[in-house]
Amino acid sequence: MKDKFKVDGLKFQLGEYEKSLGAAIKKAEADHLVKRIWARDYTVWKPDPSEISNRLGWLDTAERMRAEVPLILDFVESTKSDNIDRVLLLGMGGSSLAPELFSKMFGAKNGLALSVLDSTDPEAVLEKEKEHDSNRTLYIVSSKSGGTVETASFFKYFYNQAQGKLGTAKVGRHFVAITDPGSGLAKTGEQFEFRHVFLADPNIGGRYSALSHFGLVPAALVGVDLERLLSSAEEMADRCKEKFVADNPGAMLGVVLGTLAAMGRDKATLVLSEAKASFGDWVEQLLAESTGKEGKGILPVAREPELNDYGNDRIFISLEDLGKSPEIDLDWKEGYDLGAQFFLWEFATAVAGYVLGINPFDQPNVESAKLQAGGLINDYRKSGKLPKGETEVLSWSALELFLGKAKDGDYIALQVYGPRSSKLSNALQQLRAILSQRTKLATTVGYGPGFLHSSGQLHKGDRGNGLFLQLIHSAPDNDLPIPTVAGQAASDLTFGVLKVAQALGDAQALRKSGRRVLSFEIEDDVTTAIDALVFEVSN
Repeated sequence: MKDKFKVDGLKFQLGEYEKSLGAAIKKAEADHLVKRIWARDYTVWKPDPSEISNRLGWLDTAERMRAEVPLILDFVESTKSDNIDRVLLLGMGGSSLAPELFSKMFGAKNGLALSVLDSTDPEAVLEKEKEHDSNRTLYIVSSKSGGTVETASFFKYFYNQAQGKLGTAKVGRHFVAITDPGSGLAKTGEQFEFRHVFLADPNIGGRYSALSHFGLVPAALVGVDLERLLSSAEEMADRCKEKFVADNPGAMLGVVLGTLAAMGRDKATLVLSEAKASFGDWVEQLLAESTGKEGKGILPVAREPELNDYGNDRIFISLEDLGKSPEIDLDWKEGYDLGAQFFLWEFATAVAGYVLGINPFDQPNVESAKLQAGGLINDYRKSGKLPKGETEVLSWSALELFLGKAKDGDYIALQVYGPRSSKLSNALQQLRAILSQRTKLATTVGYGPGFLHSSGQLHKGDRGNGLFLQLIHSAPDNDLPIPTVAGQAASDLTFGVLKVAQALGDAQALRKSGRRVLSFEIEDDVTTAIDALVFEVSN
């Protein structure tokens, strides 16, 4: 081992955990871990190949996607030639996080302006509609399964809006699908004569799909140099073939994360620059959904306000030396290192799964919230109203009582079902700071229902150490109907009802999993309500 503190772009400051790490490295090498991963040996993780053998396409997707680059670039030029200058991506989780990251990191200097809709809040949907003139917009409908309820709802709504302005003959040219072969969305794309239907590799899970069609088509549209991005990823993949763990950046990162998580350092706290903050959102889904199961998990903590004091359950990941221990520093020199970072973290997450003894490619608890929400929506369709959930009026006294249930090693997850805005995000950051100061616990923020496709798996699958605080905006100023069928006006559901059903359904799923949940129903402006709460506590 050349330098046990540094390996090819990564610096580790592990203090008292060095000895345990040494034992973990020896075990991984005795198990021929790296060789077996590259040989696609499913027994690295479980004795059963289910949702492993058909989920390892990410290992060489960068190399295989090179053949697709000319087709993607031709598609981009064709789109531009039709005077389309903006893109609205309709998708959730793995379908939206990498495209949003590309948009924020690379902007639209050489390409089209790309925005993402991953919220069923009617005000969020209406805002995107106002920002995107159908005559100039390409709508990307992105879903691996092709059956994601949010994505299907977005498509039907925006198809109807665009059809009304463009006419039936032209509207299909403004839509493109990215999905798996044989999915319902692939068939929809053919039925409605989409401009193009990109069929992605079905052997890659959504959260590992950044370097597949799901990431590269949007990336090309915003002007990312695909060849350069893929070269960066391939170079990292080559480095991750090194059999000695201490010389393999992906294996080393994964062994460190898994080993420390097993020892209680399970809050991976990402300290990133504002320019790279969206990378933390992408890592959040990858780590949380991959490791949060079977009573285990690594909780990614992104965009957290800086604290004076941290609990002993943290491991810090940063772009610079923070002087903390344990800490991992990333050497990320320029933008296109993003390709390398994608592969590095995918490989590391797979290795962390091996260390923790879990399958990092399945999501056994994700369906629970969907089933509960589906039941509530069925009730709504029968009675015309949603069943009453276990909600309270926002107050500090109720929150303080709830926080009294916290223990060392817990975390607080703020779950906001309202329209995302900079003002609301700032208010939530102030609330996070207060909660952290009062409890000394890690805090996270998720906008619903987007986080259900990101950290939702971990929330139900980890060791049960989360306190879940729901803030549900239940009375939007303008609710919007979801068409039952694209191209027709009839509707039996609204975005507002869908959003609240998803919030209440997730609360039910969390409670059934034995989690601690407090749900606040907010009828007025959410930002104003949180500001008032912060003012009350601070004075």
